[in-house]
Amino acid sequence: MCQNPSPSSSPDPNGSPSEEEQSRDVKKQAQVQELARRLADGDVAARVQAARDIRKLARASAKARSAFAVAAVVQPLVSMLPSPDPEARESALLALLNLAVRNERNKDNIVKSGAVPHLIELLRSENSSLRELATAAVLTLSASPSNKPTITSSGAVPLLVQILISGSIQGKVDAVTALYNLSTCKESLNLTLPVEAVKPLLTLLKDSKKYSKFAEKAAALLEIISKTGEGRSSISEFDEGILTLVETIEEGSLLSTEYAVGVLLSLCRSCWVKYRELILKEGAIPGLLLLTVEGTDKAQRRARELLDLLRDNSRPKRVVSENLETIVYDIATRVDGPVKAAETAKRLLQDMVKRNMELSITRLQHRAASCTPKAPLT
Repeated sequence: MCQNPSPSSSPDPNGSPSEEEQSRDVKKQAQVQELARRLADGDVAARVQAARDIRKLARASAKARSAFAVAAVVQPLVSMLPSPDPEARESALLALLNLAVRNERNKDNIVKSGAVPHLIELLRSENSSLRELATAAVLTLSASPSNKPTITSSGAVPLLVQILISGSIQGKVDAVTALYNLSTCKESLNLTLPVEAVKPLLTLLKDSKKYSKFAEKAAALLEIISKTGEGRSSISEFDEGILTLVETIEEGSLLSTEYAVGVLLSLCRSCWVKYRELILKEGAIPGLLLLTVEGTDKAQRRARELLDLLRDNSRPKRVVSENLETIVYDIATRVDGPVKAAETAKRLLQDMVKRNMELSITRLQHRAASCTPKAPLT
């Protein structure tokens, strides 16, 4: 037989908190006040333990993270970051990191409390554990748009690149995401990245799933670097660097393909003679043709421009061949299936004609209009 709930736990019909909820709130407030007191007045050991308790509570509950979003807790934790005691620094870092996760108010309060200069110093630490915890903290704080200008202007970028170069796998992943967050700041649209970032970025992109969110971020950063001459040279000189970008165009998400084709376009725009053959050698044409159909509007425009740049102006009458028709027809089959492949192939070829990519207009339109596969296509 069902029992009626006790009056103390019954919800108030007017929406007011029950006595039980009020009791829990009082206990939470008392807990926050006690931990704040220990952070302010305790010795080093007491402050370290208080920070550990806050970390534990913040990890367990979103409500706890909100409860600790007060200056009496955040400010003392921030003041522990430059402590000469390694345990104090680490416990404070972990507490702040857990307070900031999925809590925008705490992210902003931590930065406003002056945490960024201390985090920059920790990024320079000889202690690898502290460096990587600081990287994770910068990553978390940089997710808040209001924090990005402060972090960018603090000198964080070159230090994050050093983590990208020499950190652990997790440290490198955190550094990439933090750098990507900072690159999306409106106040830092002209953000430059050291050329030293190319090798680790291409290595990570090469080893990652090209359609992943991580690949999107790595490709976006490579596009930023490709805007400089040194960056373009470093990308082209990296073993399988251009191949990695071509594979990203073929296998990536909408965003990662957009960024990857942007990198190749930047290369080809800067020096057609130097980069054209390198890009063609890695088999970029099929992926670029497919991108003109399946990519974002920006990716489609970029792919078409790059295809224009890749054509050989010195031999305009020798480019179109059975091989190119085979590529276009195969791509059309992948896009629309075998039934509509002929129609799609015709449209792709006509689009290429308009941009003076292959042969003369009359000859190409004749091939596209026939839509009759030759022997190699069956």
